[in-house]
Formats: sequence, structure tokens, C-alpha cells
Amino acid sequence: DLLKEAIQFQGAALIKNVLSVELLDECRKKLYEVQQNILLEVGLERLQRAGELGVLRLMLKHSDFFYKLLEIPEVLAVVDATVSPSATLHLQNGFILPSFSEGNVPSVFQNKFHMDFPRVMNGYLASINTFFAIDDFTINNGGTLIALATHQCDAVPSKEYLEMTSKSIECPAGSMLVFDSTLWHAAGFNVSGKDRLAINQQFTRSFFKQQIDYARALGSEVVQAQLPRTQQLLGWYTRVVTNLDEYYQPADKRLYRAGQG
Repeated sequence: DLLKEAIQFQGAALIKNVLSVELLDECRKKLYEVQQNILLEVGLERLQRAGELGVLRLMLKHSDFFYKLLEIPEVLAVVDATVSPSATLHLQNGFILPSFSEGNVPSVFQNKFHMDFPRVMNGYLASINTFFAIDDFTINNGGTLIALATHQCDAVPSKEYLEMTSKSIECPAGSMLVFDSTLWHAAGFNVSGKDRLAINQQFTRSFFKQQIDYARALGSEVVQAQLPRTQQLLGWYTRVVTNLDEYYQPADKRLYRAGQG
């Protein structure tokens, strides 16, 4: 109830000690492994052209480890209490935010104030983020900047207002920042001298399209090997039919199942 009130009135809440030390250690190792795999698959030129700083997409394809973050009780409790038990995973992105010297941090979308769900629908909560600090978050290493109470607002705050009112999230590794996806926020500038690691998971009501079609990207064999709730989050129960044979199936075999919000 307190978390729901914090989300409703402030747009965000911080929960500490969600990830264990052992899980954090494994996560750091896997993030760097995935980064290398993505580099081999996509190529440096295309990654640089995207104008992102250490963003890792579709990590589930490269490491089964990241399914664990979809099974954490605290994450599922947040999803259930906000965007409903039928919600789907809009995205799961890793971040290996590189460090730059003072005054030389590139200006990219990540470190500009933005909403992850740029659709305000009369206060309707359609999307929630669970953002994990894999390393300690500090001002110096680019801890996320959030402007509290700027969520669910039709008016676009000025850059000056956001810079004046935002605060850098400082928290220990293993913490989970939960926020309404319409909250204005930005990555801070990492000038610490080393990478800052994090993982962002965004969940939306099931009738919104995912950023990546996880069910198709991962394949039926992989998805069906996961827990039923994980299948739900990956969008396995909200697939779009492609022919009449798929449409006229018994209820338990339908691609888009009943009760999906």
C-alpha cells in the first residue's frame, strides 16, 4: 500500500536489498558476456550509429540468467499491484554505462530527460519500471536522475525545471527503483572512472505492443521451457493469430487467451 501511494503521488519508490550479493556478482559477469555477444551479432558500426551508451537489448537471447529477474517475488508483486497480473514485459535492457572525463560526456537520449512511456491517459497507469542498481548508484557514476511528481502530466516540463527539481538516486547495489513510466528521468553523467551497471525492466498492460516481440525472438521451445508466469510476461498469451486455423482453436490452445486485461 505504501509503495502504491508513493507511485501515485511521487511517481517513484526505492526498495533496497532486493538482489543478493551472489546474484549481483553473477549479473555483472553476465552483463559483460552479453555485451560481447551483442557486439559480435550487431557489429560496432551499427551500435555506434544508434547513439546509445552501453545499452544491452534482448539479453534473454544471449543468457538464460536474465530470466531470474522475471521471477523475483518483489518484481512480480510490483507488477501485480500496478499494471495487473496479466501485464507483459515491454523491455528488459542492461546498461554498462561507460565513464568519461568531466565535460566530455556525450549528449544522447539516455542522459536527456524523457518518459519511458510517453502516453498520458488521464491518470491511467499503463506502464511501470523496475530499475535495478547492479553497482552502487552515486552522483559521480551516473545514478539515475528523477524529477518526482512529474508523472501523469499532460504538460511537458521545461528543461530548466527538470534540472532544478531532479534528484540523483543514490543507493546501494541490489536496490530496485520502481517508477511510473511516465515519470521524467534521465541517466546521470558517469565521471567515476569505471563502468556503472544497471538493468531496467518495463512492464505494460498486455494490450500494448512490446518493444521487442519476445515470444517470436526467443522461439516457442525456449519460451515454453519457462515458468507459466514468465511465459505470460514474455507475451506468450497475447500473440496475434496469422490465419483462421490459429483463430479457431480451443481456449487452452489460443495464441491470444481470454482474461488478458
